[in-house]
Amino acid sequence: MKKRQRQWERGSAMVVTLILITALLAGGGVLVSLQMTSTKSSDLTRTNMSAIFCAEAGLAAARPIVAQNYGAWKTNMCATYRTNPSACTEPAWLSTAINAWGTHDIDGDGKADFELYIHDNDDELPTTNLSVDNDLRVFVVARCIKYPDTVKQVEELVEHNGAFGCIGNMIGGADGDGNSNGGC
Repeated sequence: MKKRQRQWERGSAMVVTLILITALLAGGGVLVSLQMTSTKSSDLTRTNMSAIFCAEAGLAAARPIVAQNYGAWKTNMCATYRTNPSACTEPAWLSTAINAWGTHDIDGDGKADFELYIHDNDDELPTTNLSVDNDLRVFVVARCIKYPDTVKQVEELVEHNGAFGCIGNMIGGADGDGNSNGGC
């Protein structure tokens, strides 16, 4: 009997297969990572827009109340808004009036969605005194706190006309269209 000689297989097909599988798995991992980044980015964009709308809703709620309560401005202006805006707090009269009008909770989850404060518009010359108002104008700042990753704030200059409070149904009233005929 003749002895067969065994041919040693070199295993190159196995090495090529392992390299291909590794490359496919790495490509799949990159695609999953790209999709996760895209999803996170679109979620941040969505919450960014929602946070702006939330802050604007807070501003709309505060605008007529602040304009009608000129007497309370002096003791409730935030003097640290430039250096430490997180130390600015919402005045009790503003919070009470907004809760009577509606609520700080826009989405109904039981948590406040925005916070408000007022600060001076730097109308004192030649020196600045952030606790005093001379021209019947202050900034109302509304900060949306609902989305911790995308906290947004908007501010608007509100004027007290000195004669009467806001009348929302007159042209330019508390509707914020920029016309001051009979408004705040």
